[in-house]
Amino acid sequence: MDRKIAQLSLIVRDYDEAIAFYVSRLGFVLIEDTRLSETKRWVVVAPSADAAGSASSAGCKLLLAKAADAEQMRYAGNQTGGRVFLFLHTDDIARDHARLVAEGVTVVREPAVMPYGTVLVFADLYGNLWDLIEPKR
Repeated sequence: MDRKIAQLSLIVRDYDEAIAFYVSRLGFVLIEDTRLSETKRWVVVAPSADAAGSASSAGCKLLLAKAADAEQMRYAGNQTGGRVFLFLHTDDIARDHARLVAEGVTVVREPAVMPYGTVLVFADLYGNLWDLIEPKR
């Protein structure tokens, strides 16, 4: 049996502001943006896998899900109770750290060497925490 987690749903306040953050500021690729109704879209983004900006078909993607009501909106930016939510691997943490800083992304913890590699923590536009990890080779 061949199974994998294909994508995760991430609660957002607004589709377009979320697309702008993930694509323009983090360098993700917009995979799909399909209107499903007057208020709902199917918006999928993924980290770029190469210098040309292509997304990997093997990696996990994010479904940007607009909060439908006040109850869901309460969880935008706090889907895991303040813990790191998502883990993004890189082959060059220095390059990606410089990009985050240049794009004005909030770096919560500067790069640190850990037993598993070098890691920094950053917050997305809603405050969700991410680990950016350059795994030990």
